[in-house]
Amino acid sequence: MLKIDLNSDLGESFGAYKIGMDADILQYVSSANVACGFHAGDPIVMEETVRLAKKAGAAVGAHPGYPDLQGFGRRNMICTPKEVKAYVKYQLGALLAFTRAAGIPLQHCKPHGALYNMAAKDKALAAAIAEAVADVDAGIILLGLAGSAMTEAGKEAGLRIAGEVFADRAYQADGSLVPRSMPGAVIHDMEEALSRTVRMVKEGIVTAVTGETVPLTADSICVHGDNPSALAFVKAIRERLETEGVSVVPLSVIV
Repeated sequence: MLKIDLNSDLGESFGAYKIGMDADILQYVSSANVACGFHAGDPIVMEETVRLAKKAGAAVGAHPGYPDLQGFGRRNMICTPKEVKAYVKYQLGALLAFTRAAGIPLQHCKPHGALYNMAAKDKALAAAIAEAVADVDAGIILLGLAGSAMTEAGKEAGLRIAGEVFADRAYQADGSLVPRSMPGAVIHDMEEALSRTVRMVKEGIVTAVTGETVPLTADSICVHGDNPSALAFVKAIRERLETEGVSVVPLSVIV
């Protein structure tokens, strides 16, 4: 039977601001990417999200981003590889404290937003992230855009790597995501997103916005949990996958 991980970016509330529907989303995903305080999240939210994930039986991963709370980590920053390596270590260490206290492993690391997109193409940034993960715990899986510089850097660092695909994002011909600033970057039609997801998992391909067929390796599917239709969307994706004979399991079962 085909196996796939279903992940979502969670723990993005902070202070008085509540973002997303974490407890509900966790009923359907197999892995949670928990914000570590730089782009979103705070210690209270991190601890609670880890607790909720453990209760739901979802694996926990770190979701480190640029130190850009106001921009939600989606603005490109000019940082050296040395700085990025330290930022990732710092955030991994913060979440690792909460997973250890909860008695569960830190399964994976998935960079967030601009850091994720920049490292998908920038080999130096990708290497900095991979080295940070390896330094903290070489058993942590590095989750990055399928076929990107990040997954290549993870291999070179001796890490287990996992290729991520996006259920609700449009792709460019080179396998990168269409920037959110461009029209059509986010797919809002549920049936289209479901069909694309099944094709990515079962056939290993996706159609780019320019019409090309792009090959990719799908170990994990990202579904976003921070919009009004998120819960219905993730529920529908899980149900469609299982109907198609695809088993939803944590990353550690796959790679």
